[in-house]
Amino acid sequence: MSSVPIIECVPNISEGRRANVVAGIVDAVRNIPGARLLDYSSDASHNRSVITIAGDAAPLKAAVLALFESAVAAIDLRAHTGEHPRMGAVDVVPFVPIEGVTMEDCVALATDTARGVAERFAVPVYLYEEASTNPLRKNLEDIRRGEFEGLAAKMASDGWAPDFGPATPHPSAGASVIGARMPLIAYNINLNTDRLDVAKKIAAAVRFSSGGFRFVKAMGVTLADRNIVQVSMNLTNYEKTPILRVFEAVTREAERYGVSVLESEIVGLVPSAALVEVSLATLQLTQFKKDQILEARLRGGAGEVEKLKSGKVEK
Repeated sequence: MSSVPIIECVPNISEGRRANVVAGIVDAVRNIPGARLLDYSSDASHNRSVITIAGDAAPLKAAVLALFESAVAAIDLRAHTGEHPRMGAVDVVPFVPIEGVTMEDCVALATDTARGVAERFAVPVYLYEEASTNPLRKNLEDIRRGEFEGLAAKMASDGWAPDFGPATPHPSAGASVIGARMPLIAYNINLNTDRLDVAKKIAAAVRFSSGGFRFVKAMGVTLADRNIVQVSMNLTNYEKTPILRVFEAVTREAERYGVSVLESEIVGLVPSAALVEVSLATLQLTQFKKDQILEARLRGGAGEVEKLKSGKVEK
């Protein structure tokens, strides 16, 4: 098995409608040697794109700096609208340990990258999750509360000076959040209704902050182009809160309001182990072993199987 360190980086940018702008930002990343572009997807209703890169620390830092250079020049939050909360042109940049690296390595990379972004682009940067030593800045939603429009007032209040960069927002790019975390799954469930109140009630029922699942963050949003609503979620530990459990809970909650689930979607990449667990549960397989998965055997034999069992294979 390869011993080359692998870190995943998943920048979220506040642009999902102008395909040419997204393509330019993606090309800036693609042109960095050693940074492997794995995936990118855009959502017009959210007006947001998610980009997935993998590599070692040095090329990933270079890729993120190239991404910022392109995004800061092309995205103006003063003219930005969308369903997804945001405070920065480059809204959030998490680093995720995959293989041959520790969380401490990713924290160091996040800190170094945040310093570089602030120095080069004059964009204030907040550290979050494992990279933050401030308990008030662990959760992304706490940092982003108030969004771009409330950012200047928030930064002027006690306790909200950025970790790096100027004490006031960048005029058009706002502020960014950079950190280190474990893998998560961006998972959305679309409902066959236009009732936003229903989506918000269901989101409140399943998210941890209002009494739901420990490892679920959720919000209800409108997909105006389709005249439906969505329960938009992040699953921060798919082993302890599996996808199927969340899907079933949302389905039950929707039925209480006379609403059905139209479809669900995964944004970006997903650990293969998460989908294996769904298959095992829904197919009611007996005596099935994960080393029966053909691709796991082909990729690396027993060693790869053990990684699959532990949920460490993400690609």
